[in-house]
Amino acid sequence: MPYGDYQTRLKEPVADRLARLNGELRDASATTILRASFVREWENKITYVSSFGAESAVMLALIADVDPDFPIVFLETGMHFPQTHDYKQELTERLGLINVRDIPPNETERKVLDPKNMLWKSDPDACCALRKVRPLEPALRGFDAWITGRKRFHGGARLSLPVFEHGAGRFKVNPLASWTQDDVDSFIARRNLPKHPLVAQGYPSIGCWPCTRPAADPNDVRSGRWAGLAKTECGLHVDKSERPRVF
Repeated sequence: MPYGDYQTRLKEPVADRLARLNGELRDASATTILRASFVREWENKITYVSSFGAESAVMLALIADVDPDFPIVFLETGMHFPQTHDYKQELTERLGLINVRDIPPNETERKVLDPKNMLWKSDPDACCALRKVRPLEPALRGFDAWITGRKRFHGGARLSLPVFEHGAGRFKVNPLASWTQDDVDSFIARRNLPKHPLVAQGYPSIGCWPCTRPAADPNDVRSGRWAGLAKTECGLHVDKSERPRVF
């Protein structure tokens, strides 16, 4: 079917666009999903938000295959493990990525709300909001869509994750939604990609150092995130004012 130019697609109702994309690409390969998103659907109006965590090498390698100059947003919370910074540099150089953007929290706001960098201890939700959720919005200005590395096997709300969704005025693309842990491991091995140094120490999911522990449950890759708390998400994918519309 003809898709028209970018301006024509902007006028396509969100529900219709989601139905079209999920119908066409729900079973497509991650590379096919990425190419359709980059080249056809959003052209230069799409970015990838990466944590450079345990599984990030997969998406970053797939993106580098398509376009090494693709914009990649790294939320520099100021609380990452030193190993994450080392890994970020290693992957960036190995894959030839040339458009990685470090996005820190607003420094004035941080000095007011978290002058001693201890907010995580008393209110982890507020800490995530300060260091990740609020910095993301200005980082996404100018983009109509963004890519995530989320996968259904991570469990929780992600079990029903579609390839394309919409929330807070933007589309989200999840090219790895259907991937399994075996798919991830096989891809990393086949491409000879470096692993995050903390993976070997029992960290299958890696966020900021104060709130990340080795996985307590080997069958739950996110069981080391906010261990002992009811909290399971940082908030980037939970929009309280407009829940994502899924079709």
